[in-house]
Formats: sequence, C-alpha cells, structure tokens
Amino acid sequence: MSQNSLESLANHSMSDLFRMEVETHSAILTDCLLGMERDPGATHRLQDMMRAAHSLKGAARIVGCDAAVQVAHSMEDCIVAVQNQKLALSDRQVDALLAGVDLLGRIAQVPEEALDSWGAMHLTEIEAFRASFSLHATAAVNPPPRVVPQSPFPALGGAPAVNRPDEPEIDLQIRVQAESTAKPSRAQERVFRVRADNLTRLLELAGEARVGSSWLDRFTKEMMGLKQLQQGLARNLDVLRESLPEASLSRRSAGRLKEFHDRMANFQHSMVERLAELERFDRRLASLSTRLYDEVLDCRMRPFADGIQMFARVTRDLAHSLGKTSRLEIVGESTTVDRDILERLKAPLDHLLRNAIDHGIELPAQRQQAGKPIEGVLLLTARHSAGMLLITVADDGRGVELEAIRQAVVERKLTTLELAQTMSDAELFEFLFLPGFTLKESVSEISGRGVGLDVVQTMVKEVGGSVRVSSQSGQGTRFQLELPLTLSVIRTLLVEIGGEPYALPLARVDAVLKLSKEKIQSLEGRQYFTLGEQQIGLIAAAQVLELESHHSGEDISIVVLGDKTARYGLVVDRFLGEQELVVRPLDARLGKIQNVGAAALMPDGSPLLIIDFEDLIQNIANIISGQRLTEIGANRGGDVKRARKRVLVVEDSLTVRELERKLLDNRGYAVDVAVDGMDGWNAVRTGHYDLVVTDVDMPRLDGIELVTLIRKDSRLKSLPVMIVSYKDRQEDRQRGLEAGADHYLTKGSFHDETLVTAVADLIGRIDP
Repeated sequence: MSQNSLESLANHSMSDLFRMEVETHSAILTDCLLGMERDPGATHRLQDMMRAAHSLKGAARIVGCDAAVQVAHSMEDCIVAVQNQKLALSDRQVDALLAGVDLLGRIAQVPEEALDSWGAMHLTEIEAFRASFSLHATAAVNPPPRVVPQSPFPALGGAPAVNRPDEPEIDLQIRVQAESTAKPSRAQERVFRVRADNLTRLLELAGEARVGSSWLDRFTKEMMGLKQLQQGLARNLDVLRESLPEASLSRRSAGRLKEFHDRMANFQHSMVERLAELERFDRRLASLSTRLYDEVLDCRMRPFADGIQMFARVTRDLAHSLGKTSRLEIVGESTTVDRDILERLKAPLDHLLRNAIDHGIELPAQRQQAGKPIEGVLLLTARHSAGMLLITVADDGRGVELEAIRQAVVERKLTTLELAQTMSDAELFEFLFLPGFTLKESVSEISGRGVGLDVVQTMVKEVGGSVRVSSQSGQGTRFQLELPLTLSVIRTLLVEIGGEPYALPLARVDAVLKLSKEKIQSLEGRQYFTLGEQQIGLIAAAQVLELESHHSGEDISIVVLGDKTARYGLVVDRFLGEQELVVRPLDARLGKIQNVGAAALMPDGSPLLIIDFEDLIQNIANIISGQRLTEIGANRGGDVKRARKRVLVVEDSLTVRELERKLLDNRGYAVDVAVDGMDGWNAVRTGHYDLVVTDVDMPRLDGIELVTLIRKDSRLKSLPVMIVSYKDRQEDRQRGLEAGADHYLTKGSFHDETLVTAVADLIGRIDP
C-alpha cells in the first residue's frame, strides 16, 4: 500500500477502520452463504467464510469489542462444524449466520465510547444468537451436490461470481499502475484515495479542456481561410506586376513593389509553417484532452457489482418471508457505471426487484401447477449499448395482465372505457408509473401503495433516460432502463432564443428542420405542420420562455421534441449547431428555475443555460390547454394580452387536478396546472394569474406554505387564493384562512357548481 494510502488511513479512528472491515467481510460472508444455499456442494466457499469470520474476530479484539468477538467466534464454530461434516448447512443455519452478519454490522455502527453499554444492553440478544447454533443437533451429513436449475434466460447464461475488493473503500479508490512495463498484478498496484467532490471538480476541468479543444479546431479552420485569402492577394499582386511594364515604373516604385512582393512571399511561407505547427498542436491537444477526460471519467466509473451487493440478500429474505423460492441472477457485474448514476439506481432497482417477487413470482404450488420450476428466477443485467447504459430487470413470473390495467384505469376514471379499449400495450403500461397507481387490492409492508414504479420513472427522467416495459402473461415481466453513461458531459443542440443561446439535450430531440412559412397550416387558431404522416403542433420557444422573439427570414427553424403522449414543434430563432457541454448544476439557493435544468460554459468561456426537458414539455402542455398560443413570428415584447381570466390549479392528485381543470375550462376560464406546491410557486412567480386554486397536502411545498409565500410577495399579495382540501375540520379551515386564503372549500362536499360559484365570487364569471 502506498504512502498516500497509509496517510489516508491514518486520518481514521480504529472504530472507523473496524467498521470498514466489517462491511468488506460481511459482503464476502453474504455472497458465500447465498452461494452455498443455492449449491451446497460448493464447499470451497467455506474457506473464504472461515477467513472472513476469523479476520473479523481478530479486528474486534484489536478495537476491544468483546460483543463482536463472541459473535464472530460463534460463526467460526459453525463454519468449522460444517467443514468437519458435523453439521449440515441447512436453511436454518444459513438464516442464523446471516443474522450474525447483520448483528456484526449493527455492532460496528455503535460509537466506540458506547460499546460497553451497548454490549451490556444487548447481552441477551448476543447469547441467544450464540445458542442458535446447535452444533450437534444435526447428524453428520455429506449432502450430494445440488443441481442448479437452468436459467430461463439461456442466451445470457448464469451469473458470474462477484469480485470483491480486498481493501475497504474510503470515499473513492484510484489504482495507479506501478512503474513496470508488464501488466501489474494486484500486489503491484498502488492505491490512494481521493474525496469524491475533489474528483468531481477534476472531471469538470477535464471536461472543459475537452470541450475547449474543439474551439481550437474551429480557430485553425478560420486561420486556413485567412491563408487562402492571403494566397489570393499574392496571386493578384503577381498579376499586377506582370501587367505593368518595367519601363512605366520609376526605379523607386519598382523597388517598393519588389520589396512588397518579397515580404508577401515571406509572410506566406511563415504562415504555412505556423499553421502546420498549429494543426499539430491542435491534434495533440485534442488527443490529450480526450485521454485526460477519459482517464478522469474512468476514475468516477465503478463496476455495476459495487452498487448491487445487497440485492441478492434482499431478494432472498423477501422471498422467504412470502413463502416463495427465488434466486437472483446477475449479468454484467463488471459493466462500468458512473458513481452518481449507480447511487441513484439503488432505490429504483430495489423497487423493481421487490415488485418482481411480490407481484410476479408465484408461490411454489402455483408454479408447479403451471409447469414451471418451483424456484423463480430474477434476472438483473447491465451493459453498454450505443453510448447508453442499459439496465434490465426481468422475472419468469405470472406477468402483468393488460386487462387488469385497463379495468383499473377505467375504475379510477383516468380515461373512458372507449378510449381504454383502443390503447396499445405500451400506452397501458405507462399507467403503472403514475403516482398511487397499483393493481394490488390490499396494502402490505412490501407493496400496494403504488409508489414503487413512480420512483423508478422519476429517477430515470431526472438523468435524461427512459424506461420500457414488456410482459407476457404466464411468462414474466421485463423492465429496461436506458440511461446516459455519465451525467457530467452531455451532447446538446445549441439554439438561439430571444437573442440568447440555449442548450437542448440532444438525446431528447426527435428531429431538427427548417420549414418555409407556406408549409405552416392553421386550424382553429392552432398552427401545425406535417412530418411524415403526423401533424405536429407549433409553439414559439420565445413564448414558453417568456422572451421576445428575434426571428427573421422566410424559413422557420423547428426543433421537434416530445414525450410518449405528445410531440411538439418548438420554433427557435436559429440553430447554432451541436456541442458537448460540461454540466454545471445551478446553485441550490436559486431553487427550481422554470424550464432550466443546469448551466454550462461555451468553448469561448461564455455561459449558457441547459433546458429542463420535462419542465419545458409540461409548460408547453399548460400553454396549449389554456389556449394562449401566439402566432409564429409574432413579437412578444411587453405583456401578453389575455383574452380570458387565468386560473392556476395546484394539485398533486392527477384525478382531482384534471377534474378541476375541466370544470373551469368548460366555464370559459384559461386554466394552467401545477403538480405540487413548488411547481405552483414557480408558475405563479413567472406567470400572470387572476386566481390560484390549491390543495394543502402536497410534496416539496404544501398549500399553506404556498399561500404564505404569495402573501409575503409584494407583487402577488393581492392575488386571490382558494384552498380546496379534504381536510374539513374547523381548525384546518382556520389555519388556511389565517395563512391568507380568500376561500376554503372541502373536496368531500363540493360539486361542479360549488367550485365554479366560488371562483366566480372571487374573480367574476366569464360571459358566454
């Protein structure tokens, strides 16, 4: 181990080092136990288990943790008994050893000064654990090798063993090859540790160097253009000299002309040489910056196995608790994943695997009746494809019944029966990701509240990815997550809007085109054009961002984008080309800025904003639903003339939100919607509204807090606000009115006319 590593370890207390050692050896013990449970004949794992338990016992003695010494010693006794064939490693013994791993983990988290009191308090638990090993209760057994069932995914094969690091990780490990021409062995590697935030800043600088090198390439091309101009001037000078007879020139003029010609020739020769040097430097810099970025990025990348260590244990324990039998197969453990993405993946993968066991894998008797192996199989894979990271979670369970989704959608009044009958499989599967949507009739500790898949889609959207679902009745379900390889650098389309540059994530752009004004059609006040066989509505980017359009010329620059529900043609002033940008997050003190996701620096050092795709799509939908579209090419300077009174509905329930929107829209009001309090606060600060209708219980910012913020804002304090809530107690009503609400209406009592009447009382009716 290097001096840097020793210095880093010296900064940690003995209890910190013990905690890291427990984490490392606990992973080894867990992997070996689960492996032997699947294949009792894999007795070679016993030696690894023995070594890990012995190391933990020695480390516990060093830090003076007697409780951990006793637990590790009992685990050693059990492992030795299995090695000597005095004990069969049954499911009960595996459960007991796994409980010992958990107990060691809990002990390691106890502060050093509290170890003695903790041990005394949990003495009974420790003694019960030691007594759980009945070493002589089971006769000596030499079980035959267990036949591992064939994977139902034969094309992918079985799961390779997880390679665990020998040394614990502190923040982040970077291995540096020893000074040797031969490929180093593990013993030859030197290790030092760097804080993750330091590495993030280093990656930003490396990314800027990579992006900046592209500017030098453009500069070189411009210089080549100057060279061609100079060559043209030199040719014109030669023509001039040849056209003038020497006799017509004075000696002085002829001398000056010759001197100018010679200087021009020398300048041309010098420029050729300098340009050649510049081109060579440009190639070296581009290669160096790319290699630097790739190397730093590689330090941020971690094997997929590092983020999924706990899932084999989690799925095994959950299946046992439900009376099911399952195994987790993992393919692509060595696939490298950005550490930030890997960290974000843990919660979504946990939800998908738990759902697969609870909803997908059948009980043993049901599987046997269906002609399936009793043991269900979960498959978790990771691989790179076309510059993206593909994560797949599949099971061989009962699958998802499309008719059950269709029925649930209609029952929840999310759509009509007629429309549900025409929906494709992909459209029906999209409902699974709605907040609160579930097919399970009862709520358990594992599932039934409909929040799991919502978490999955939220994470995927946050990183600019996508998720696809496929299922076959009786055969299983498959979720595929398509994610970017890294979050630090993205490829973007640069556009100009309102005279300023903006960046759109290129992965979310469907098409880019220029269209003559003659090809734009209009229907009921909405402009559109035809792309292929689809009619795509147009909206000015300047209107969405509330800027003044600087578009000029006959051709319209259009960016086609959209989600799975709709596509839009976003009209921009002009295209500026494609560009890789280093993503710089905005200062958290700014809060959420509408339509903006992050910032970046152009190669010349000038700043620009990166558009938040999801926010942009939501705002486009709001503008269209409110029928506030401006004509393409119209100047948006100053305030927009409002033909109808505008109402902002702030509600996290999709059903209630849509109900209120339709009620008010049918009565002539222009209605915008916000999905929670924070979204509503951003909308009310940047928009112009006559009334805000808000719920109380919402994520991020509740309705009471929203009303309070509105009343504290000097520009908005006179804006009428109505609260519509399920809370109907007098104290709830009083709390809302004291915060500044003008009216309080309960959802349990209101009907169509009640809401419309309350709105009319506050801002007036709309004349038909």
